[in-house]
Amino acid sequence: MRYGFIIDNRKCIGCHACTTACKSEHDVPIGVNRTWVKQVEKGTFPNTRRLFSVMRCNHCTDAPCVEICPVEALYFREDGIVDFDKRRCIGCKSCMQACPYDALYIDPETHTAAKCNYCAHRVDLGLEPACVNVCPEHAIISGDMEDEDSEIFQLLSRQQVKVRKAEKGTQPNLFYIDGDEASLNPSFTEKSDTYLWNAQTRGVGHYAKEAEKLAWSNDDVLKAVMQANGQNSLEGGSVKSIELMLAGAEKARRAYDAPNKGILWGWEVSAYVLTKAISAGVFMVLFMANFFNWGLDSDGALWWTLGTALVFLGLTGAFLVKDLDRPDRFLNVIFRPQWKSWLVRGGYGITFYGGLLTLIAVAAYFNWQTIADFAKIITLLLSVFVAIYTAFLFAQAKGRDFWQSPTLALHMLIHSLMAGAASFLLLAVLDQSSFETGGFLNNFLMIGIRLNLLIMFFEFLTPHMTEDAHRTADMILKGRYSRLFWLGAIGLGNVLPLFLLTFSNQNMTSALAGLFALAGIYLTEKIWVEAPQRIPLS
Repeated sequence: MRYGFIIDNRKCIGCHACTTACKSEHDVPIGVNRTWVKQVEKGTFPNTRRLFSVMRCNHCTDAPCVEICPVEALYFREDGIVDFDKRRCIGCKSCMQACPYDALYIDPETHTAAKCNYCAHRVDLGLEPACVNVCPEHAIISGDMEDEDSEIFQLLSRQQVKVRKAEKGTQPNLFYIDGDEASLNPSFTEKSDTYLWNAQTRGVGHYAKEAEKLAWSNDDVLKAVMQANGQNSLEGGSVKSIELMLAGAEKARRAYDAPNKGILWGWEVSAYVLTKAISAGVFMVLFMANFFNWGLDSDGALWWTLGTALVFLGLTGAFLVKDLDRPDRFLNVIFRPQWKSWLVRGGYGITFYGGLLTLIAVAAYFNWQTIADFAKIITLLLSVFVAIYTAFLFAQAKGRDFWQSPTLALHMLIHSLMAGAASFLLLAVLDQSSFETGGFLNNFLMIGIRLNLLIMFFEFLTPHMTEDAHRTADMILKGRYSRLFWLGAIGLGNVLPLFLLTFSNQNMTSALAGLFALAGIYLTEKIWVEAPQRIPLS
C-alpha cells in the first residue's frame, strides 16, 4: 500500500477550494498553508495564459524531512503517508531546510512544524482527503498507487506525469498531469514578498517581525509595478492598466504564491557555529602544540583552554536552544532521539565533549596523569567531531543545494583551528606567560587563513552542479552578499589579520589580528548560512 496524489492541471481552475478546505479541516492559521495554488502567468501580452499548480507535501518515499528530524516528530505510516506529531516537535526548522518542496511551515500558534498529512484521520475512516472531496473539477486524485483497481493507478499507467525536482532522489508521490516547468520549477520565476492580488502581513515564527517591515501597502504595489515597466505615472490609474503592465512585464512571472517564510536559520545558527568552533579549536590547537612540542605546555595554558572550551560550549548550547521555536522541549533531542539526524548526533557529541573536558579538569586538579592523558586523546577526536558535524547536518538539508558541498566539513575544521589560535592570541593579552605570541600562534593562524582562502577559492572556482547552488554563489560573489563577503569576510576577516601578523609581532597587534579573524569567521558563516535560504524552493 502506498498512497499518493495526482494533480490534473488540465482541469484545475485555480479556485483555491483545496486551500480553504484544508484550512477548515485542520484549523490552519492565517499566514501559513498546507496546500496552496501557485499561479504563474506565461507569455507576452496579449498572448498570455495563467498556469495553476497545487503545491503541498509530496509524501516522498525517501523523505529527507523524516531523516533529519531529531525527535521523530515526522514519521512514515505503513501506507506511505508522511505524518507528524506536533507533541514531539521542538521547532528546530531542520525539516523545513531538508524539504526540497517548501511543504513545511512553523505554526504561528503552536510554534511547531506542520504540513499536509494526507488527512490521515479521514483516510483511516475510509474517506478521501478534504481537498479531494471539495475540488469542483476533480483535478486532485488520491488513492493507493499499488491498487490496480484504483483511479490513481490507472492514471499513472496511462498518462504522462511529472514530479517536482526528481533529481533530489526523494521519490515524490505527488504527480502532475500536464505540468509546466514554468510553474513546477521555482528557479523559472522570481519569488516576491508580495503580489498584486495577495498581501501577507503576518509573519511566521522567527520571521514575524521581519514580515511586518516588509508588508506592502497598495501604493507600494502600484509603485513597484510602474518601476518594473519604467513608467512614472499610472496612465489613468485603472486596474486594467495594471493588469496590462503586469502581463507584458516578462515572459513568465508569479501572479500568486504562498508567503515567503524568510530566513529560517538566522544569526543564532551563525553564532553557534562560531562558538563551537572556538570551543573545539582551543583544545585542538593545545593538543597539537603539546604533541609536536610547539609550546603551550604550561598549567596556565591548560586551565585557560579548559575554561574557554567549556564557556563557549555553554554558549553553543544556549544559541542552539534559543534558535528553537519550542525551547521548552530541547531535552527531547537527548531523551527522544532519532539517531539518523545529525542534530541528535551533534547534541550527544557536544554533551560528551563537555563531560570529557570536565574530566580532564578534575584529573588535572587531582594530578591523575594517566586518566588525563587518555581523556585528552578521546577529547581530541570529539573536538574534531564537534567542529565539523554541522557540515553533515547541512548536507541532510537537501532543500539547500549550496550546502551539499564536499568541502564544507574541511571548511568548518579550518575555521575551528583558526578560532582556536585567534582565541589564544586574545588570551595572551590577559596572561602573556601562558601564551607566547609572535611565534607558533601567529604562524598557526597565518597558515589557517591561507588555507581558508584556498578552500573558498576552490569552492567558487569549482563548477556548481545545480542552478540553485550557482545562483547562491553569484549572490555571494556579486549579488546581495557581495559587499559583506568581499569587505567583511575576506578583507576584514582574512586579508587584514594576515597583514597584521606578517608585519608585526606585538601582543596587541596579534590580539587585533585574532579578533578580526574571529569576526571574519562569523561573517563567513553568516553568509554561508543565510544565502542559500534566499533561494525559493517552490
